[in-house]
Amino acid sequence: MMRKNILVIGGTGLVGKVILRILQKRNPDYNLFVGSRQLGNTTHDLVIDVTNPKTFKCVLDNKIDLIVLCTKDRNNEILKFAIANKLDYIDITKPTPDLIVAHDLAQDNNQNTNSHIVFSSGWMSGIVGSLVDFIAPDKREITEANLYIYYSIKDLAGKSSAHFLAENVCKPFTSYKNNEPQKVKHFLDAEKFNFSFGLGKRQVYNLDVPDLFILNQIEKIPTISVKMTYSSKFVTSLMGYFQSLKIFNILSLKERQLLFGSSGNGDQTVFEINVRTNTGTKKVSLQSVKGQAELTAFSTVLHIEKMLNTTLANGIYFSHQIHSPQEVYEALHNYSTINIKIS
Repeated sequence: MMRKNILVIGGTGLVGKVILRILQKRNPDYNLFVGSRQLGNTTHDLVIDVTNPKTFKCVLDNKIDLIVLCTKDRNNEILKFAIANKLDYIDITKPTPDLIVAHDLAQDNNQNTNSHIVFSSGWMSGIVGSLVDFIAPDKREITEANLYIYYSIKDLAGKSSAHFLAENVCKPFTSYKNNEPQKVKHFLDAEKFNFSFGLGKRQVYNLDVPDLFILNQIEKIPTISVKMTYSSKFVTSLMGYFQSLKIFNILSLKERQLLFGSSGNGDQTVFEINVRTNTGTKKVSLQSVKGQAELTAFSTVLHIEKMLNTTLANGIYFSHQIHSPQEVYEALHNYSTINIKIS
């Protein structure tokens, strides 16, 4: 069997490093390359600057089979390069507005797609869609899906989500009610939600994640909402006050980045999905004891393995579309630091 050459761009970042660690452990036969703007110490470290396509030549020189993008690529240079050179590509980084632009770009080039282009930017690398499929296989039966996120301020966190919130906290975003787009804002529309795993009742607020777009526009579920709480009840209510009193509007971008950018030494992350169908309500609850980076990286590794080990037809996918839901559920269920329950 030929060795598979995998390039992780942004492989020196928090999630990139964990992806490489898990990949190496599970697939010692993969040939792993790390792409970043600084030259590393080994022959497997490649200098790649996503804003400078001249640096992409080394991708072809090293016969890369799959590009894993873990860094911001605002102009989609890597995506265009992957399509033009018939390379497999998976992206785990895009917030909703950027994801929509990239997906449209890929669709416009669809007839030229002679590889697998996979968008995996949903919550925790796009596993929500698979879990919805697992508990409610017939999408036509689903009337509503609600995602609730517990975000620990003690968790190890990369800069990208903090920067996204800092840049977008004052801008409205779209959720969906009966297929009607609703303009909403982060940290408004509080409701109480009772989290599993001993976390109890907490105030949750609006959050923009790509699953809003994916579950409504791609999977045609009529009503979708995403709400989150911080591990600190004080911080959670503070964010609600700041938004309702328009305090975010008078803070500079730098001040907002400091506000959202706290990062601890590691903690659990939890999310729950409530799915309402014509016959009742089902819930899936997931806890990653090692936090967001571990869960995002493990989910990404599942997608990579699927892309490289199956006879998947060439084309454009969201990550949940390449798996059977049962496989994803079992892989999560069997992973030592993940707890998952269905009710």
